[in-house]
Amino acid sequence: MTDGLRFAFGTLSVLPVRVNRWDRPTAGRAMLCAPLVGVVLGALAALLGGGLRWLHSGPLLAAVACVAALAALTRGLHLDGLADVADGLGSNKPAAAALAIMKASDIGPFGVLVLVLTLFTQVAALAQAFAVAGRLGAFGAVLAATAGRAALLRGCLQGTPSARPDGLGATVAGTVTPAFALVSGAAVVAVLGAGGWAAGGADPAGLRLAVGALLALACGLACAAVLLAHCVRRFGGITGDVLGAMVETAATAALVVWSLFAAA
Repeated sequence: MTDGLRFAFGTLSVLPVRVNRWDRPTAGRAMLCAPLVGVVLGALAALLGGGLRWLHSGPLLAAVACVAALAALTRGLHLDGLADVADGLGSNKPAAAALAIMKASDIGPFGVLVLVLTLFTQVAALAQAFAVAGRLGAFGAVLAATAGRAALLRGCLQGTPSARPDGLGATVAGTVTPAFALVSGAAVVAVLGAGGWAAGGADPAGLRLAVGALLALACGLACAAVLLAHCVRRFGGITGDVLGAMVETAATAALVVWSLFAAA
């Protein structure tokens, strides 16, 4: 499991962690640890955004800081995947041609449009939560980062094919067993439910926000699952870009739902 943790943090973040093993069993353990990576990265982003809000910055600045921190902590890995998948799907070309477009280093109009709209949505949702209370915005950052990485459990579930014979997608595709995915998923539910309760305080708002956090998680995972199904149908399987797009899709959808509960 230590090798799995190293693989997870070394692959999904910029944290200085050395990856000692790069094989499919280790990749499977790493994907089970992916939500933990989300908790850590989300907490770091929350510290920055929450700190700015505590220093009386506006909610918009705090939200931008959180989104920027999450992008920096991953080198924009998942955002790049989102843009590439948008270009591949938007091209409306056969699978092989679409995969070639996704592998190219440049970014097309579909990618730019989806990237801009996604970042705007994330900032707007977080700003709304920060406007209500700093703790709600800070927890929103943790929720989004964790929900996004939890989507990788579904993306790498057994039976999910790889669109290419090589690359990160081929390494992690089908490496997560359903039983272990349920265990990891249950841990995510417990952590986010407790976090939502704590963010709301020890009163009826705590229960409402705990439910809101779990509904946000469910909505994020559902949206990521829809994207996964479409990509498997269009490309013949997953790639690293598809997994990155799932992360950003789940995070964005979860943030939108959370912002609605925070503002209620």
